[in-house]
Amino acid sequence: MTSSASPSDHVARRAALAAAPYASSRHAVWLGAAAIVTDQVGRVLLVHPTYREDDRWLLPGGVVEPGEHPHVTCRREITEELGLADLPLSGVLTVHSLSPHHPDIQPGMPCPGEIRYVFDGGTLTPDQVEAIRLPREELSEFAFLETRDAVQRLRPVDRQIMLAAYRARLGGTATAHLADGRHILDVPALDRHDVHVRYRPLWDSPLDRGPVPERLPVQQAWAWCFVPDGRVVLVADPGPRGALPMLPGGTVEKTDTTPEDTLHREAAEEAQLTLTDPVRLGWVLDETGEVYGGVGPNARLRLAARVTAIGPAAIDPATGHPFARLLATPAQAAALLGWGPPGARQARLAAETAQERWGLPTAPPAAVEEVPAEGMRLS
Repeated sequence: MTSSASPSDHVARRAALAAAPYASSRHAVWLGAAAIVTDQVGRVLLVHPTYREDDRWLLPGGVVEPGEHPHVTCRREITEELGLADLPLSGVLTVHSLSPHHPDIQPGMPCPGEIRYVFDGGTLTPDQVEAIRLPREELSEFAFLETRDAVQRLRPVDRQIMLAAYRARLGGTATAHLADGRHILDVPALDRHDVHVRYRPLWDSPLDRGPVPERLPVQQAWAWCFVPDGRVVLVADPGPRGALPMLPGGTVEKTDTTPEDTLHREAAEEAQLTLTDPVRLGWVLDETGEVYGGVGPNARLRLAARVTAIGPAAIDPATGHPFARLLATPAQAAALLGWGPPGARQARLAAETAQERWGLPTAPPAAVEEVPAEGMRLS
C-alpha cells in the first residue's frame, strides 16, 4: 500500500532541481597551496619544474585534490617534491585570487581562475637542506635565492605573491590578501618600500666582544638604535632592484674623531635620529677591506644607542634621496638584515644591553611600522 507524496515533498524536489543549475552556474576556480621556506640566512626556496614551457620557477606547492584542505595539500606537496615529511606550517601568509584572463596565464591553458594559499614553511636547518630529494620527472633542481634574484625566475604575478608572503612573515603583519598580484587592503610598509633581504656572508664571522686591536683601523660603525618601547630603527636605501635595510651608521670618515662621531653623524643624516649614550657591543673582522678599496684587515664596529628624538624625513646628503625609516623588533631587524644566526645572537645581545643599561623593555612581537614623515616625539 502506498501513500501519496505530501506537498512538501514536491517543493523539496523542485528546490533540488533548481539548485543544480544554480550550483553549476557559479564560478569554479582552481585551488592551490604553496609555502615560503627559507634557509638560515633568509634566502627563499624555489623549485624548477620540468613541465613548464616558459622555464619559470615556482614556490614549492601544488593543486588541491578533491576533498583536500589547502594546508594538507601544502604538506603533501612538500613531502612529494622535497622529500621533507611533516614540515610544520605556522600560518597563512597570503591568500591570492587570480582572474581567468590574467596575462600571466600560459597561452592555451583553460584556467578558470585560481585561489592560492601561501603558508609559512619556516626555516630549514643545514641537515634538512642536505636531505632534500627531488622527483626528477617533475622537478629538475631547487635553489635558495635572495628575493631580488628570486623575482627574476618567477612569473610577474608569482613574484608579487612570493614577495607579499615573505614580507608578511618578516614584518609580522596579518595575512596579506591579493588579487591579480596586488594588495586589496592596506599595503604594509615593507611592500610599500619594496624592501628585500640581502645575504651577507661576512656575518659568518663571529662578533668579538673585546676592544678593537690597535693594529686594526675601524672602517665602519653601525648601531642598534633603540626607541623607548624596545624596538630599533632601520633605514632602507631605495634602488633599482628594491630597497635594502640597514642599521643606522656608516663608513668612518677622516673628519670623524671617533667611530661614535661617525654614528651620530650618519644617524642624523640618514634617519634624522638624535642618539645618546652609544655603547660598543663588539666588532667583526673584515679581512680584506675590499669594499673600502682593498685597505686590508679592518674592524667593523657594532654599537647600541638610545634614540632621544626622530626628526622630519630629509634628503640624505650622500645619496640625494630620503631613506625609508622602519621600526622593528631586534629579531625582525636581524632577519631583515640577512645576517643569519650570528645576527640573531647580536640582536639578543643588543636587546639585553638596552635593558640593562637604559631599562628598556623587551619589544613584544609587532608589525614592522614606518616612522611618520613628520618624525616622532619620544618620551
